[in-house]
Amino acid sequence: MLEFVRIQRFKTLMDASFPLAALNVFTGLNGMGKSSLIQTMLLLRQSYEKNTLGSRGLLLHGDYVSLGVGRDILSAQAEINNLEFLFKWSGLSPVTFQFDFKPDSNLQPQLRMDSIQNIEQISLFNRNFQYLSADRIGPKSTYETSDYHIRDLNSLGNHGEYTAHFIEANARKALPIPELIHQSAVSPFFIANVDAWMSEITPGVRVRAAVQPQTNTATLAYAFVQDKDITADFKPQNVGFGLTYALPVVVALLRAKPGDLLIIENPESHLHPAGQATVGKLCAIAAAHGVQLVIESHSDHFLNGVRVAVKQGLIVPERVSLFFLQRAAYSQAHASSVLNPKLDSQGHLDQWPVGFFDEWDKKLEQLL
Repeated sequence: MLEFVRIQRFKTLMDASFPLAALNVFTGLNGMGKSSLIQTMLLLRQSYEKNTLGSRGLLLHGDYVSLGVGRDILSAQAEINNLEFLFKWSGLSPVTFQFDFKPDSNLQPQLRMDSIQNIEQISLFNRNFQYLSADRIGPKSTYETSDYHIRDLNSLGNHGEYTAHFIEANARKALPIPELIHQSAVSPFFIANVDAWMSEITPGVRVRAAVQPQTNTATLAYAFVQDKDITADFKPQNVGFGLTYALPVVVALLRAKPGDLLIIENPESHLHPAGQATVGKLCAIAAAHGVQLVIESHSDHFLNGVRVAVKQGLIVPERVSLFFLQRAAYSQAHASSVLNPKLDSQGHLDQWPVGFFDEWDKKLEQLL
């Protein structure tokens, strides 16, 4: 598990440290740098995949993230023209990555990279990894298929584009984490639990996935339990947008196994409040049983789903880290600071910074 990250001179993170846990939730106002830790991890992974990490340097443009050139990522107030990241994984010595500054290049030259013992066993660099961008698949008539991605890379795609193919190929397999079996699932199989968890978002939904070999595409459809019957199938375009948008998130969590690393941007997008809280609960259960999650979220409902999971004993508070990034408008330095509110066993927070999921209280106070 990744235990600690320090980032220096990257975008608004002049010098920021993150003590990580199993479930890590990053939040803050727009433009405060909450995506920067995720981007750091993705830069390292895409550089490793393209064989530039450890030899040539940090690749800024690739399949996971595209950030421009050197001058786009170096902190505005940096007094030293290089980037430095420190990563600490369980059981390993800290690893420092240092890169020189080339303002007009999308490859920042390697200055230093400490050796990593058995790097292929670290989830950031192997197939025990899944990244889901905030820009995920929406309702479509057909979806992509790729045996290479779902079997060899063990990936749903960065946008969840292979989710339908994965569901069809794994429908009758068991969940890797039995604790994720939903209490109302009609069987322990994967598809039954996809249906059960998705039914907490849209009651009674049944997910249908099929592969069309003649066109190398996959299709999705949704049916609904109606009393003792089940409706005919509906195309994704004819049901709520949020259902399809949330599906890759639910599938990624249910297929995860201990030791996996999941990075998910805005898992709550396009969901109603109860659905957002359900995703928070699902993340908490996965994290309690060996999956490490790095989440960016704007949702107080998602956070409250995690807090209730702590209170219900589904995850201990020590396995949850919350990060609130802020930047003072009056500060001379364009740099963010990081606050780390702590949860207790009742789901209560030891601090509630201004701007940290407090808009409900502010508007309610105005109404009253």
